[in-house]
Amino acid sequence: MSKDVKILAVIALTIIAAAIIGSYYYRSSVQSERRPQANPALVRDDSASLGPADAKVTVVEFLDPECESCAAFGPVVKKIMADHDGRIRLVVRYMPLHPNSIPAANFLEAALEQGKYWPAQELLFRKQSEWGERHGAPATAPKPDIPALFEKYAQELGLDSAKVADAIKQNRYAAKIERDRRDGQSLGVRQTPSFFVNGRRLARFSEADLRSLIQEELK
Repeated sequence: MSKDVKILAVIALTIIAAAIIGSYYYRSSVQSERRPQANPALVRDDSASLGPADAKVTVVEFLDPECESCAAFGPVVKKIMADHDGRIRLVVRYMPLHPNSIPAANFLEAALEQGKYWPAQELLFRKQSEWGERHGAPATAPKPDIPALFEKYAQELGLDSAKVADAIKQNRYAAKIERDRRDGQSLGVRQTPSFFVNGRRLARFSEADLRSLIQEELK
């Protein structure tokens, strides 16, 4: 191989290497811009979360505990988490839109304080027909005694029921719930559940679309 050919080969390899490095840093920059940490309205330090903090993908769900779709989709979210064990972090935010949303969110926050947020969420979803206002229910339907029901649920979960009852009565977590609502509104959330995957909003609500968006980010 002649000297000129060797020089040209070295130059070509240098250009290719520079292009690869440049592409890597560009992709890293784009990915970093997508990270939810870039927008504080997506993830707050005190939000309930499931999965490792350093997971490659962070899924943020804005939900209403009284939302029937949220309850129906809850097991799907947990299944997706299990299918990607250790690679996804789930963060829950509140978007109260129903009559009993506020006391329910206070119940969940009181459970979070006692280390039982996820069992409490599962129980509220499972028993939603007992305490939630259902779509299409007759206007004359009797109203449930929310404080008494939630105190009973607290006892079932082994929580300090007195603290839970006091949190609901005093609306103790009103500021946090209202902050979540404002954050959601600033992000364009108008219905529940609404999902963001590494900062990218799920355009169409379905299990297939959520899984697809997660797979894109895992790549």
